[in-house]
Amino acid sequence: MKYFFALAILCCLSFTAIAQSQNPNYNKALADSLGADDYGMKQYVLAILKTGSNTTTDKDKLNQYFRGHMENIGKLVKEGKLVVAGPLGKNDKNYRGIFILNAKTVEEARKMVETDPAVQAKVFDVELYPWYGSAALPVYLDTHSIISKENP
Repeated sequence: MKYFFALAILCCLSFTAIAQSQNPNYNKALADSLGADDYGMKQYVLAILKTGSNTTTDKDKLNQYFRGHMENIGKLVKEGKLVVAGPLGKNDKNYRGIFILNAKTVEEARKMVETDPAVQAKVFDVELYPWYGSAALPVYLDTHSIISKENP
């Protein structure tokens, strides 16, 4: 009976070993440089920007906030802290845009978004959520920089 259990355990372990296979294209140096785990993934923080409580209609003020918002986005990208950003289409939840921040914790991400003048002025409110995604996200920006014809 003891041998039967040992054989059963060995069979289970062999099925597990077969189910997981190594990627023949695996690049350890690149994975390590991007902070990837064994699945090529890592922790980020998803930021959802929503219409805030500041409903000013002063065009000069709004232009100032949005200019600062875009400058802050550029600064965070250069620092490697912001890997995805973009506006959302009209929706019934007043969601305005998203960021995916290269941050391990919501608190770390909160400090990043608080540097945004539009967030500081309450033009945008921000919801933050832990998000697990491909560690390769930061390198797509290199490609984007050579396919965009105009800069905002």
